[in-house]
Amino acid sequence: MTWGLEDASVRFGSRTALDHLTLPVEPSTVSIVVGGDGAGKSTLLRALVGLVRLSSGAARRPQKQEIGYIPATAGLYIDLTVDENVAFSAGAYGVRGPDLARRSTELLERIGLSDARTRLGGQLSGGMQRKLAVGMALLHRPAMLVLDEPTTGVDPVSRAELWRLISGAAAEGSAVAVATTYVDEAHRASTVVLLEQGRSIAVGSPSDIIAAVPGKLGVVESSEQPQGLSWRWGKTWRVWAPSLELPPGAESLQPNFEDAVMIAALSDERKI
Repeated sequence: MTWGLEDASVRFGSRTALDHLTLPVEPSTVSIVVGGDGAGKSTLLRALVGLVRLSSGAARRPQKQEIGYIPATAGLYIDLTVDENVAFSAGAYGVRGPDLARRSTELLERIGLSDARTRLGGQLSGGMQRKLAVGMALLHRPAMLVLDEPTTGVDPVSRAELWRLISGAAAEGSAVAVATTYVDEAHRASTVVLLEQGRSIAVGSPSDIIAAVPGKLGVVESSEQPQGLSWRWGKTWRVWAPSLELPPGAESLQPNFEDAVMIAALSDERKI
């Protein structure tokens, strides 16, 4: 079964928050939505889990009890202990008794919080809070796991550990959808949607998006910005030529995924 959104639009009064957007979310895979602040990522995920009503289009999702959802906020109670947070979440999904004891022990060991069971949620570091929130969403083994910016603001080690949890959920069969502002995280996805002002400006696997880059990309080693559509890349400049004619001094270059994201945004700006 494939979950997700198909040709989905969301309008709040006269404002269009999502504009005919399609996002497939398949079991055992990770779908990632990449976009900046205000792009519509949270609205998209809230529509996917049924917290926002579609103005048009369709949403396919499992039953509510089979969804694990973490919003962009921490997704836990700061005045409850780690154990109490886990128990509360488990009770909401009908996990109780010996099953709860077994799963909570396994979960806390897996996320590295076995020694913090009696600590309040508010006393945990940002990375520990996010790991606990993701763990709570995994406790009932959801058919679909939906995470809104789970790695934002956490340290690199916690970020890697969070992705280990997320990838593990997909490996165990969950359909996973993740929103992020970090372009590099999209390499982990089978499907990527690049979101800009509620519109999809590119969709496909990372390799598909790279292969679909229009025009020609070049690199210029210069202290001054070259002519045309260009952006800094370390000590060099990337320059994109939609007409296939690179400026003098530019050496042709195969785009990587970050280049593809930048070019998709520039191409979209030219159409508006």
